[in-house]
Amino acid sequence: MRLTVFWQRMRDYFGEPYVDSFARDHVMSELGGRTVREALDAGWDARDVWRGVCAAMDIPAEMR
Repeated sequence: MRLTVFWQRMRDYFGEPYVDSFARDHVMSELGGRTVREALDAGWDARDVWRGVCAAMDIPAEMR
């Protein structure tokens, strides 16, 4: 998954005003105790980060 697709999905689900705050501040066990930004900076694949976000936030299957 390209980062542009990842960030578009994040914006689609969380909304433009909230997506940056969520990515920077919300720590998830699904990402090894990291935030979205930390996981991406650590080299995680965007698809794996998106899967972690989907699991943590119970994102509906049709939006995955």
